[in-house]
Amino acid sequence: MRCDLNIRGNKSSHHTEPFADQRLIVRRGQAFTIFVHLRPGSKTLKAHDANLNFIVHTGPLPKKESDTKVSFPLSDSTVDTEWSASATHDRAGNKVSLTIMSSPNAPIGLYSLTVDHRGQKTTLGQFTLLFNAWCPNDAVYMHGEAKRHEYVLAQHGQIYRGTHKRIKGTPWNFGQFEAGILDICLKILDDNPKFVSDADQDCSARKNPIYVTRVLSAMINSNDDKGVLVGEWYDFTGGIHPGQWVGTGDILRQWAESGPVRYGQCWVFAAVGCTVSRALGIPCRVVTNFGSAHDSNANLIIENHYNEDGEMISEGDSVWNFHVWVDSWMTRPDLGKEFDGWQTSDPTPQEKSDGVYRCGPAALRAIKEGELTKKYDAPFIFAEVNADVVDLMRLSNGELVKISGSTKSVGRFISTKAVASDERQDITDEYKYPEGSKEEREVYKKAQHHNKLQQRGEDPGLQLKIKLAKNMIVGSDFEVYAVVTNNCMVTKTCTLLFFAKAVGYNGRRGKSCGFTSDRLEVPAGEARRLYLKLEYGTYGPVITSDRLIQLSAITIDKQTVDYHKAEKTIVLDEPHVEIKMLGEAMVMQPVLVRLTMLNPLPEALLDCSFTVGGAGLIDGKPITLKIGRVGPKQEAMVTAVFTPTLAGSSMLLVSFDSDKLKNIKNTISVVVKERDTSHI
Repeated sequence: MRCDLNIRGNKSSHHTEPFADQRLIVRRGQAFTIFVHLRPGSKTLKAHDANLNFIVHTGPLPKKESDTKVSFPLSDSTVDTEWSASATHDRAGNKVSLTIMSSPNAPIGLYSLTVDHRGQKTTLGQFTLLFNAWCPNDAVYMHGEAKRHEYVLAQHGQIYRGTHKRIKGTPWNFGQFEAGILDICLKILDDNPKFVSDADQDCSARKNPIYVTRVLSAMINSNDDKGVLVGEWYDFTGGIHPGQWVGTGDILRQWAESGPVRYGQCWVFAAVGCTVSRALGIPCRVVTNFGSAHDSNANLIIENHYNEDGEMISEGDSVWNFHVWVDSWMTRPDLGKEFDGWQTSDPTPQEKSDGVYRCGPAALRAIKEGELTKKYDAPFIFAEVNADVVDLMRLSNGELVKISGSTKSVGRFISTKAVASDERQDITDEYKYPEGSKEEREVYKKAQHHNKLQQRGEDPGLQLKIKLAKNMIVGSDFEVYAVVTNNCMVTKTCTLLFFAKAVGYNGRRGKSCGFTSDRLEVPAGEARRLYLKLEYGTYGPVITSDRLIQLSAITIDKQTVDYHKAEKTIVLDEPHVEIKMLGEAMVMQPVLVRLTMLNPLPEALLDCSFTVGGAGLIDGKPITLKIGRVGPKQEAMVTAVFTPTLAGSSMLLVSFDSDKLKNIKNTISVVVKERDTSHI
């Protein structure tokens, strides 16, 4: 007569309750119960009835041999390793409690459930099947409730940016449970070229989280398909600056409506990848690597070539101040049990893998041990965290002279958000052995042997360092200096060149914002300094929204052919956005919040706005409040009103943007109480 899918009860037991979508969403390898109301006079459903079968199917071309269509009988009890069903009758109410067990190896996606009785087929309803980190038989099973809550259920997180000495957490709203987002995540799978060319094979392969993760790493960028994000690092006209995004929801909704979204950079690509992975049930974390090498020729060495004026003349290899990707948790039966666990994948388009811009998943164990023959893309990821850096100067006669080098500057402070905390967790030891340790050098040599290379040796010389000022807030003037120390037994004379240039987080150098030079005589055992003043009037117009300035110092002693180089990147401090709640947050009750920020610049900010978002606090699109002009050293202030929709603890995300200061973010925890209805 009718079927009750028991949506609320099933979602509660399957940890899918947070999904705003009012439909049946369950996780594979775990039973769910629906209620079938039989017509008066109908016979009871009996186990082992040869004339009674249940059918589940998914995809446009369901087939038994592809595991996208499965038929199974009614049994006395369900089996947790395959599709099965059992029933309990309430004779008085003519109601049957039907328990369905899905296979822990079933393809994920939208399913239809049908009952076939003597050839008469009746559709009982549809349900969406996800990966299940709570099921020991599932490939994504993760031990520990706190970890499952963090890596599957958490809708808010921190993404780390800056430099290894100035690490800054940026709040992000993953929002995987927002209304409509799960459907968009499934659409990403359906729009991938493999589905278009062979839907049956693609849907069948969705049983494997390795396959799904590799598809996502290609589809989050739009380079080879109509994927989610267009990458852009220089010109942001015709789109949204990557620093303005505060969450994934807007990006996915815009993609679903009108195609590839402009624009993303690595942390945005990674954040979207994390949202989609968690929505589909794959445990996922966002990872930041400080000093991340982009080794374009796969030789595990980043070679930077300079001319005698200290200008870089090589292209290709580079070291990014930071780079962000994701780790996903799963077994690796294709590699062996020892490679189970975290797998790195990277949706930022850098290099092609099998002809497509994608990267991973590669087992962290393979990266740490230098097992570069293990798929996928282990050599590229290994180089990102382990490459050695060599700086070479090309003399006028064509000769290349080494001016500096490091085995320790790449792959530092690899960071992710800690479980059940907003604190940063350092996971460098999961990716590599301690820098300079016997194990680390052995792994590097093994990896070099894989690439048929020889390691370059170190070349001692004058010691050159760059020192920074204590307070370097954007808008202020400050001094930095280079210090040359002579550890030799005789006096050394050299020319010291000291440059300051704007730089993007991906290592792309911009315009100059400071230069000085001097001829120094440094007695044995002593040191000499050269100061460089950085003024806002010079650096302000040329820095990007990342607020990064790269300092480079080079010593040149042509007489003894002795060259040295030091480099350091400044990340300028940003102003603080103050968030103050003006009342108690209650469900479906408007509440005010005051937002203030002091303009630290000696000039006015134009097109100023605050954007406020947060799952369960602001329904749908974040609120943007425009306030126009804010004068120099003056305070921007606005009061926002929002109406929470869900009780419990949530995060309010606030972002300030203007023409000269962008991507200024802060967050506070908001506890929303149930509405007091006692007086009604």
